[in-house]
Amino acid sequence: MANPSIAQDTQVLPREQEETNEKRLNEILSSYQGKEEELIPILQQVQQAFGYLPEPMMKKIAKFLQLPESTVFGIGTFYAQFKLVPSGRNIIRVCRGTACHVRGGARILREVEKHLGIKPGESSLDLEYCLETVACIGACALAPTMVVNNATHGQMTTKKAAEALEQFRGKK
Repeated sequence: MANPSIAQDTQVLPREQEETNEKRLNEILSSYQGKEEELIPILQQVQQAFGYLPEPMMKKIAKFLQLPESTVFGIGTFYAQFKLVPSGRNIIRVCRGTACHVRGGARILREVEKHLGIKPGESSLDLEYCLETVACIGACALAPTMVVNNATHGQMTTKKAAEALEQFRGKK
């Protein structure tokens, strides 16, 4: 039975795509020996290749490592680095740390939500954007801050946040 906390893939993949995904997974697994301690590196590599951890692949990983599926799903749900549903290709992170909070981080978050039409933890329907909040970006002197993919934007205002997102969209 599927884990109810994991969104089910509603899209049926064409047979060719399934075969391609299976081949990619087998290539990843072929570089491992099938030892339990390889679980996290395998999950990291699968997520890097697919953008998230598809349920069928987690089951195959469990079989490869001779682990209960519950162990693999437990690790996949425990660590925040792992995503169990497809995530947006471009990740927008808004800092909610103390320095950002006192300098208006909540206003920045509301502006980004409005601009993208999504809430923290969600991805846009076209999977172009994912919005996340983080406890601290580590750039407190620049508060409030947000990160668009790997570019840190500091001393944000609502206007600067909207401009940063528009500028990012224009580069694509």
